[in-house]
Amino acid sequence: MSQLIYEDEVIITAIRAQGAGGQNVNKVSNAVHLRFDIRASSLSDELKNRLLHWPDQRISKDGIIIIKAQASRSLEANRYEALQRLQALIDQVAHKPKARRATKPSWGSQQTRMDKKNQRGSIKSLRGKVRLD
Repeated sequence: MSQLIYEDEVIITAIRAQGAGGQNVNKVSNAVHLRFDIRASSLSDELKNRLLHWPDQRISKDGIIIIKAQASRSLEANRYEALQRLQALIDQVAHKPKARRATKPSWGSQQTRMDKKNQRGSIKSLRGKVRLD
């Protein structure tokens, strides 16, 4: 179940990327800072609550998701990557794992297990000292 993110709820800022980049490194702003306010978004209340309590360092205590993308040299590619990572985070939080139901082993599997244990024990008992009477 994928929740849709609206463009007007996301604030994208172009910043200078870190690291080596040659002569253009101090002139071109190719990295992207994405900010998404969870409380002001159009997500469902349940999803907002789960996001606010999600243990992720990208979510601030104020309830703002901050994602920095700088892998590409293209501003548009970094913008797309940041939006994809935001969508992936929201999809991950929205996924509810299926509840596990406790089951018992069947009677036949219990019998098979006991038979194998007895067989293994008899093999080990044959490893003992040989007594001549």
